[in-house]
Amino acid sequence: MTDQRNMILAVVLSVLVIIGWTFASDRFLPKPPVPAKVAATQPTGPLATQPANPQAIAPDGAVVPAVGGAGQLRDRGAVLRESPRVAIQTPRLTGSINLKGGRIDDLVLKGYKETIKPGSPDVRLLAPSGAPAAYFAAFGWTGAGAPPADALYTASGDRLAPGAPVTLTWTSPTGTVFDIVLSVDSDYLFAATQRVRNPGATPVTLRPWGLVSHLGEGTEKDAGNLHVGPIGVVDGRLKDSEVAYKKLRDDGAQSFATTGGWLGITDKYWATALIPDQHTPVTARFALAPGDRFQTDYLSPAVTIAPGATAVTTAHLFAGAKEVNLIGRYKDALGVPLFDRIVSWGWFWFIAEPIFLLLDFLFHLFGNFGLAIMGLTFLIRLAMFPIAAKQFASMNKMKLVQPKLKELQERYKDDKPKLQTETMALYKKEKVNPVAGCLPVVLQIPIFYALYKTLLVSTEMRHQPFVAWIRDLSVADPLTPVNLFGLLPFTPPAMIGIGLLPILLGVSMWAQQKLNPPPVDPAQRQIFALMPWVLMFIMAPYAAGLVVYWITNNCLTMAQQWFMTRRTPAPATPVVVK
Repeated sequence: MTDQRNMILAVVLSVLVIIGWTFASDRFLPKPPVPAKVAATQPTGPLATQPANPQAIAPDGAVVPAVGGAGQLRDRGAVLRESPRVAIQTPRLTGSINLKGGRIDDLVLKGYKETIKPGSPDVRLLAPSGAPAAYFAAFGWTGAGAPPADALYTASGDRLAPGAPVTLTWTSPTGTVFDIVLSVDSDYLFAATQRVRNPGATPVTLRPWGLVSHLGEGTEKDAGNLHVGPIGVVDGRLKDSEVAYKKLRDDGAQSFATTGGWLGITDKYWATALIPDQHTPVTARFALAPGDRFQTDYLSPAVTIAPGATAVTTAHLFAGAKEVNLIGRYKDALGVPLFDRIVSWGWFWFIAEPIFLLLDFLFHLFGNFGLAIMGLTFLIRLAMFPIAAKQFASMNKMKLVQPKLKELQERYKDDKPKLQTETMALYKKEKVNPVAGCLPVVLQIPIFYALYKTLLVSTEMRHQPFVAWIRDLSVADPLTPVNLFGLLPFTPPAMIGIGLLPILLGVSMWAQQKLNPPPVDPAQRQIFALMPWVLMFIMAPYAAGLVVYWITNNCLTMAQQWFMTRRTPAPATPVVVK
């Protein structure tokens, strides 16, 4: 019994380490200071002295001036009015394209609100250079006669929509015509066909490129269980921590040669990613530009356009919400390797992603993610019923040998090695496996972690209500008795602001323990008695959906145990004759 209790305790502590370390490190451990320097490998010069007016870097290393005027950061609306634009109107996006530079720098995600409060505005993804939170994407060329960064394009129409592409055109002084044909689907995928027509008498050599530029690091921070910032897949390998914000500050730009892949910048729920032609070798780069501008870009091989000829290359841009099923469709349709890893599943993606897919199926079945979590818990318990039955049989056998264990503990209380030997001999004689009851707990650890990741990173779980006061399953239960359920005008700290769901979790764990025989060892008995209430405090800051899963699991475990007790009553405990 001692070994069994030790194993259970170790498993529970492992769960706490998985979910607790990130919480503790993010809140209590000091963060290293962010270096103020700009990487030495980046271009220097007058533009680098204007941090309030962020710049970008062309993929060939030249500084790209800001579009929209110089000076301090200004109101976004004023910046948007400074240059001619083409509207973007789709079922899921609204915004505009800046004809000065041909940038996609104004994009709002329709249907995704910033908060759950009534009247909350839609989430803004992209914003123009010169405005706060500047974030944009662009395509272009480098080489003699290529359009400058602030080239003023003409547009074939005044609106970009699904089925209604727009062609941006700029003509060089020598007559070379540069076209960017932009199209967009009904979700979040843009296609950019770059076309160069050379009507002159001499060849023209150019290199197409694409870039995504982001001012600063944003409000969301990179963490051990969540990657935020530059990301990509080059040469079949995911690059995330190697190209993180801090790495680019400390070590400078990083370049990789690749054929196939993608690169961009990700937040927890949203991302902007460049997808070059998957059959063309490119140089992918992650860099820090002057003005605290983080940038990912690719540079295609040089193309020589003969007189009278035309060169064409096509790339794609994903800019939107990281919806798992949609990302999967884009991955398959474009043949983009590991594009699904743009969702920050972490090391155990092979467990977390299937759990999410099952949860998403149940959501479409029930129409409520809280009910989907409960349904997922029921299916897991049902699948594990044969194992649970063996666990119950093992517990019954352990009840039979408990008096004999107590006798051995009294007899050999001063001889621990002998006690261990005699205990193992007793287990062998009675055909009892002291760790058999731990298997269901061990099997549920990856499931618990997968659900934790799903609630943390999946866009589909964001702002999903359950019942009554639970209006967002991806955040902690907001209703706590500490402030008299909101009657007192203050918000308690997360660690003491224990909501109703964590309280129910503690009660359900306490009730579950009462159905099991208490540990023989007094120290273990005290630890197990405190564990429900300790976990109540630990789980208070975590997503309500995670607590719903744990409560449901405890209730189903008690119901399962009640059912098996009625079907297979425990044998009478033998009397130990001394």
